[in-house]
Amino acid sequence: MQSIPDWLLLWKELVEAHARRHKPAAADTTPDVWHARARAYHKAVQKRWSQPDSSREFIAADLRHHPGETVLDIGAGTGAWTVFLAQVARQVTALDPSPAMLRVLRENVTEAALSNVTIIEGGWPEVDVVPHDVVFCSHALYGVADFAAAVQRMVAAARRRCYFLLRIVTPESVMAQAAQHIWGQSYDSPNFQVAYNALAQMGIFANVLLEDSGLWKPWTHDSLEEALDDVKRRFDLVDDDTHDVFLRHLLARHLTEVDGQWIWPRGTRSALVYWDECSGLETQS
Repeated sequence: MQSIPDWLLLWKELVEAHARRHKPAAADTTPDVWHARARAYHKAVQKRWSQPDSSREFIAADLRHHPGETVLDIGAGTGAWTVFLAQVARQVTALDPSPAMLRVLRENVTEAALSNVTIIEGGWPEVDVVPHDVVFCSHALYGVADFAAAVQRMVAAARRRCYFLLRIVTPESVMAQAAQHIWGQSYDSPNFQVAYNALAQMGIFANVLLEDSGLWKPWTHDSLEEALDDVKRRFDLVDDDTHDVFLRHLLARHLTEVDGQWIWPRGTRSALVYWDECSGLETQS
């Protein structure tokens, strides 16, 4: 019988592996990784938000059912969720470590003529904030290695409820199969499955709402070799050809060529994870 994984440790290992693969170039001395990409990121978010979304509908209904509440938006980015939440909450605090992201966020708050948004520059869980009724985090903790500390701070800051939005990937996805072959487990990066089990390991048995709208836009490459190079980069195998044969065959089986572009199968969506305020959490790390 296989032993139960240490999900908190697995999350930490995946975050650290991602950080090793995405170290900034030696010539890049700008501390803000978003300094040249914040506006492009916002445009991509706007395009995705043009479609209906079950998570937005669920959270809006929850906040309307609890009028007058305050919300903390962790990793607010360019403010899509901040602006949305501010229209159904009494007060929203937007927190993000990127000055470039916050510049765009401030523009979006001003454009929406909102007067109930407070903006704080800083990262989670290091920044101290006053308690809010609801604590919300959308895809913003993938770079935080100490998942337990981040969640414990969320619980401490929430008077009523915590919300997470996390990417969910099917076990048969290309990257899951690659991870299984290379690492012996099917998680290539921090995601919903690891987070949900880590929460349970901490004593939080959360509710889950699977996004019922469109899947995330698939990756595309100009050639299979380019796709192979990208996968190797993601697994820190740039100078290692040990798995090339397996990966090349895997990509050839699953990617589809359309008009000179090699398109990955669509299989990634979001999961909304939420739980009401709780205490007595286990402090494993």
